[in-house]
Amino acid sequence: MRPATATPLMSEMRTAVIGAFIVALGPVSLALYTPAMPALVSAFDTTPAAVNLTLTVYFFGFAFAQLVCGPLSDAYGRRPVAIGFFSVYLTGSLVAAWSPSIGWLLVGRALQGVGVAAGVAISRAMVRDQFTGQTSARILNLIGLMLAVGPAVSPTLGGLTASAFGWHALFVIMVVYGIAVVVTLMLATRETNLSPDRALAHPSRMLRSYGTLLRDRRFLRAGLVLGLVTGGLYTLASMLPFVMIDRVGLTPTMFGLSMLCQTGAYTLGTVIVGRLLRRFEASRLIAVGLVFSICAAVGFGVVLRLYPPSFATVMTPVALWAFGIALVMPGVTTNALAGFPHIAGAAAAMTGFMQIGGGLVGSAVGAAFFSDPFVAMTTVLPLMAIGAVAVHAGLAPRPLRAATPAAGNARAAAEPAAVVGSNAEEATLRDEARG
Repeated sequence: MRPATATPLMSEMRTAVIGAFIVALGPVSLALYTPAMPALVSAFDTTPAAVNLTLTVYFFGFAFAQLVCGPLSDAYGRRPVAIGFFSVYLTGSLVAAWSPSIGWLLVGRALQGVGVAAGVAISRAMVRDQFTGQTSARILNLIGLMLAVGPAVSPTLGGLTASAFGWHALFVIMVVYGIAVVVTLMLATRETNLSPDRALAHPSRMLRSYGTLLRDRRFLRAGLVLGLVTGGLYTLASMLPFVMIDRVGLTPTMFGLSMLCQTGAYTLGTVIVGRLLRRFEASRLIAVGLVFSICAAVGFGVVLRLYPPSFATVMTPVALWAFGIALVMPGVTTNALAGFPHIAGAAAAMTGFMQIGGGLVGSAVGAAFFSDPFVAMTTVLPLMAIGAVAVHAGLAPRPLRAATPAAGNARAAAEPAAVVGSNAEEATLRDEARG
């Protein structure tokens, strides 16, 4: 088992800044793009379902590529694998920027999804390589706080850019960001995996590592809660543009500004969590965050069915959901990675897979069973919140049963200290006899 390094290779702040910078590429590539989705229907003379498919393939690549990226970083190191994957992202961005048809746009978005998979998997593994416990939770929360900046401004920037220069310009911005990430990895990032094991790249070892993770009750509980709660936010990304622009009547620019409610709530949550972590363990905040998810579910599933959609009735539950995520994230991520330092990359990859996979499943269910994005939103999101609470409660650690001492062990129950001393003496005598 490989523990965290005794002396961190990078400071907490440097690790957090680099981690946030590389992991933000995924959400930014999503948030920049969503304000232009209704316009793409006209640009390619296609249907909303076809444009939504560009999100589906992005999520699909994002989710499944992590399952390869994580073990590869355990086998060959964090930096080279990250550089390789982000190079794939750059290729996808170039394809998407000059797509002549919706088909080519799908190809570009799929490649982008594969490339950004490195952000989540490797940033978390880099933290786990160097830090544990509350320190790890504090850094992950700091990453979350800095991560909020990109998605906060991206919808507004995306709406303004699409209105002024067209949708092609959005992908040019992504190309520039991708180049900056690769340069940062090459010049400012140290390798944190000091004992790579190439055997971990073998498919059988990958499967064995993932089997170990999925059989662990603590990991499964944390990963599923993470997938359902944060996946809900990705699910919203496929529905909100159509609800807010087509149903509520906002322009793409106004929609971008409206998303400040979501990112502002998340930012506020991470600031509050940063203070709470000085007094409470991160695990204790998970249940509090899930309470906010349930409140958001009531807003989606009840209030929006009683009142017509408006800025207030839609964005209030969105903000509650985002605030809850800020409370949940540090605890579930730390819990998921805590017991697996020897396969930190695989553990980080599986949590990322569950996180993005939750969004993939949620958006796919919404598209498959509901023709109206509004109905999909008011049905799928409440179910995801209920599922998260059920998993958190159902997979909670089982209380240890107090053993009833048998008759032969009566002295052990009555005089535990004496027995411990006796056992210690016996062990010493056995050691002397061996000598």
